[in-house]
Amino acid sequence: MGQFRLLGVIEAVAAIFKGKTSTLGRNAILYGANKSNQNIGIDEDASNLEVGAISMQGDDMDVPEVIEEIIEMLLSGLRDSDTVVRWSAAKGIGRITSRLTFVLADEVLSSVLDLFSTGEGDGSWHGGCLALAELARRGLLLPTSLPKVVPVVIKALHYDVRRGPHSIGSHVRDAAAYVCWAFGRAYNYSDMKYVLKQLAPHLLVVACYDREVNCRRAAAAAFQENVGRQGNYPHGIDIVNTADYFSLSSRVNSYIEVGVSIAQYEGFLYPFVDDLMHSKICHWEKGLRELAAEALAALVKYDPAYFGNFVLDRLIPCTLSTDLCMRHGATLAAGEVVLALHRFDYVLPDEMQKRVAGLVLAIEKARLYRGKGGEIMRTAVSRFTECLSLAAICLSDEIKRGLLDTLSENLRHPNSQIQKAAVEALKHFVASYLVSTDAGNASDIVLKYLDQLADLNVAARRGAALALGVLPYKLLEKRWRDVLLKLCNSCLIEENPEVRDAEARVNAVKGLTLVCETLTRAGEHFKLTGEDEILIFHTIKNDVMTTLFKALDDYSVDNRGDVGSWVREAAMDGLERCTYILCSVDHATLTTENFENNKWPQFFNDNIAITMVGGIAKQAVEKMDKLREVAAKVLQRILFNEKPYVPFIPYREILEKILKQESDVKWAVPTFSYPRFVQLLKFSCYSKFVMSGLVISVGGLQDSLRKASLSALLDYLRTSDSEDQVNEDSKEIMLSKDILWILEQYRKCDRVIIPTLKTIEILLSKTIFLNMQAHTPVFCSGILDSLLVELRGTRDFSKLYSGISILGYIASVKDDVNINALSHLLSLLGHRYPKIRKACAEQVYLVLLQNENLLGQDNVEKALEIVSETCWEGDLEVAKHHRSQLLDLTGFEGKQLKNGSAGSNPAGSRKSSNALDENASYSSLVGSTGF
Repeated sequence: MGQFRLLGVIEAVAAIFKGKTSTLGRNAILYGANKSNQNIGIDEDASNLEVGAISMQGDDMDVPEVIEEIIEMLLSGLRDSDTVVRWSAAKGIGRITSRLTFVLADEVLSSVLDLFSTGEGDGSWHGGCLALAELARRGLLLPTSLPKVVPVVIKALHYDVRRGPHSIGSHVRDAAAYVCWAFGRAYNYSDMKYVLKQLAPHLLVVACYDREVNCRRAAAAAFQENVGRQGNYPHGIDIVNTADYFSLSSRVNSYIEVGVSIAQYEGFLYPFVDDLMHSKICHWEKGLRELAAEALAALVKYDPAYFGNFVLDRLIPCTLSTDLCMRHGATLAAGEVVLALHRFDYVLPDEMQKRVAGLVLAIEKARLYRGKGGEIMRTAVSRFTECLSLAAICLSDEIKRGLLDTLSENLRHPNSQIQKAAVEALKHFVASYLVSTDAGNASDIVLKYLDQLADLNVAARRGAALALGVLPYKLLEKRWRDVLLKLCNSCLIEENPEVRDAEARVNAVKGLTLVCETLTRAGEHFKLTGEDEILIFHTIKNDVMTTLFKALDDYSVDNRGDVGSWVREAAMDGLERCTYILCSVDHATLTTENFENNKWPQFFNDNIAITMVGGIAKQAVEKMDKLREVAAKVLQRILFNEKPYVPFIPYREILEKILKQESDVKWAVPTFSYPRFVQLLKFSCYSKFVMSGLVISVGGLQDSLRKASLSALLDYLRTSDSEDQVNEDSKEIMLSKDILWILEQYRKCDRVIIPTLKTIEILLSKTIFLNMQAHTPVFCSGILDSLLVELRGTRDFSKLYSGISILGYIASVKDDVNINALSHLLSLLGHRYPKIRKACAEQVYLVLLQNENLLGQDNVEKALEIVSETCWEGDLEVAKHHRSQLLDLTGFEGKQLKNGSAGSNPAGSRKSSNALDENASYSSLVGSTGF
């Protein structure tokens, strides 16, 4: 109610004063006229007498006490917590002040300026800025008051108060920019000439380096308004065109592009540097500190000496600050500045080089890795070490050992960002300080990381694999084979479940690929003997490619989900790059004397091409959108790569039609990708790979994916076989052979078998596979043999349900194979799970109804009666008794499964019926719900 009452008072006062004459406005007009008279030579005494008379009249004017109370209420409204109240109070201040005398208006201005004291909150600063903008917009803020107003506005432009893990003040900075915008509209050039020189650097600092996009745009708009209204500002138009509305929308672009472009003009470089050093590298947001360090380095080119002496001298002590944000930002900024100075050929003085070189050891001595913020300091130190290495700063042997130990510790850290930063730093550190100087540590570093590949600490294995990948050839030349073979071993799933780690395998795949590239590029810089070079390529062909193919079949799962997908994604990238390596050497030797004399073997062949394309195509039809997109793009690059050209790919022209060379193709959309990749089923060299991936999608749990993949498969099967016919067999026969191959290849692997069985069930329901003439019994026999293995002893309900449904379809086939299927169904009537017995009984009932010729007419009726009247979810012994009656009627007693009923307990005869009753089993209850 208080806010609404205050708003009502403001509106009432505004209505009272709306029609009155503006005394302060008349004074302002006379002030301007007096100034003009001085310029054109009119008598000063006459003007002074006139102004003095009006001022005396104004001083003698009697102001009611209620006005003072209203002004106090409005000033308190400027401190209100609600923005709308502050805005309304500022409007009221402007309206009332326009009717006051000069002296009284100056008192109001002094009261408004009191809101900007250090003890006031952000609301007061924001309300004060709104009031100043309102006074300036109405012409009530005389030019004589600007000297005491401008410093306050400058402070408001940089207002940012830390509150816990964040800060407040963006609304104050936005309002301060509004004040500057109002100045540009209210005053002429002569009044704003010196004021704009003061405000312009601060406005552009906010426009380029403020965290909030609305503040950046508001400051740029205020600067544009002043340049447009006042005119004649040096480089004003160029700056306005650079810092426009759209270029300031991106923070990175503002820092790296816009700020650097504006800093070239006189008067802006040093204010920009001061703001970055004092406000941005110590900002509470980590990303902003990193961006500020890059922005500071981008300004080095304008005055390298200033940065090499003054800036570094200020930054180095800050790296040991007790404030985490300050020391993190200062460490990053120091490294970036050192690197930028090196790139502009500025040589640091020896004393400064010593201070910079000892910075990391000083941080470690101060134990700044411990406690809160230790992780981000490790990342900053790694980046600083990388910058030192790239800048080739002179280091003593002690400092080199210390930096190498620091990087080794960071490589063992479980945080992946720290490891990546350490790997990048190690790459340049080794090249700068170990290889070039032949340091003693260089010979031991490879052994050290090879030993860590077998470490029980998973973080150590991750870091070691990445570290080996960035080592130069000179360190690998003596042990390259050990490095390749151990990395190959690290790419495979660990035998011990307790030490399995998907990230370690991902890093091993990446490291393996990088080592292969390092070894094969060595011929450009080192003289390799022909035997050594051939041996390297043979190892890549036989060991590395085989390992990558195995990694492409990594489907490990933990509590995070399908973590094996990370390995598969890395393996696809590795296969692409290693393929280019092998094809490059084959292409390079086509015209050489070694090739003509058969001294140089051919490394890339059709077997590798088929396995690679098929394996990647399999990933392109599986259930993960990201992997499908990655796989399609990898295949697209391989097919259309010109240097080197990848040969031996069967049916290349058709693949190129499927994978068109377009950049904006949405391969992650199932309805787009599946109809294209399903066409590969017509080629026997790819069909097994594609089908083994397609069954995962067709028989999966995701409904939209299942519909899209099944629709694509059915459309493919329904098209005429005469179209692009490649094989003699029909599409159904080829598909049935592929499915039988999958069942055999992935025996007892529920990840593949369960969706495969669901796929078979769906296809049989669409009458697929039932009209293949002589091949139908062969296919059904293969399915029965597989079900005999898969259903025995399983507790998976989805597998059992799918198997029972498939047996029902096969039992309806007009062939002798239906006898075996019905026998399997009857045996499952004695299953230990009640729900399975019931589902099986339903299938038996349907089979007997549809196939009366299986039994005599009388026997069929008796069997149907037994099946329908028996409570199959009841006692197990009763169910077994009725099953025996059915077996007697059908005459299948001698055709029972040799090893007992599928899913039955071989020790069941030694247990009581109570122990076998699944209605009393909690595990059965949980399992039946699908968990």
